[in-house]
Amino acid sequence: MTQAPDKYLAPDWPAPANIVAGTTLRTGDIANVSLPGEPCWLHQVHGNVAVAAARFDIPPDADASVSQTPGDVCVVKTADCLPVLLCSADGAHIGAAHAGWRGLAAGIIESTIAKIAADPVDLLVWLGPAISQQSFEVGEEVRDAFVMHDSAATSCFKINDRGRWQADLVALARQRLEAAGVKSIFGGGFCTYLDKERFFSYRRNPGCGRMVSFIARL
Repeated sequence: MTQAPDKYLAPDWPAPANIVAGTTLRTGDIANVSLPGEPCWLHQVHGNVAVAAARFDIPPDADASVSQTPGDVCVVKTADCLPVLLCSADGAHIGAAHAGWRGLAAGIIESTIAKIAADPVDLLVWLGPAISQQSFEVGEEVRDAFVMHDSAATSCFKINDRGRWQADLVALARQRLEAAGVKSIFGGGFCTYLDKERFFSYRRNPGCGRMVSFIARL
């Protein structure tokens, strides 16, 4: 699949040749991306449920899907939350997770890795466009949700001059991935809030659209 830089962002990662993946941009549309099958749409609820990809008549309440079947397309929609794309080094397993702070705190990373049924050491992970720490102000309750789980999460929060916290969503995801045994993590350098030309941002404009992050096996 040839990258169309004005339509979607392709991951910079060493995925096998049978893996196609990316995130659509504001100027793009998933319908115009050449994919091997129909997207597996989910009803995202900021939870920790991961499901096996399928063509659902009614999208299930879930925030991640995984597959071992060629032609399946795992997708998540985001507009500040973090899209997490996963594949095994041999290209046999794929997954996509929607990781906002609520989902991360609830364990969506851990649920997706458990559902994908591959050794975490063999997984490649790409972190797509999300709101950056400098743009993501949260309250004490958000910080507490992570620090109570792992005190190392304190490093992912910086207090601001309003007495609130700037949260590093990407760093929090990396901590969860590393704790689960994942070694190969890529991406994470794209801010949806600051990059107005390429990305939608709910915090910048609550009425905005959504990017679609996708991964499939050929």
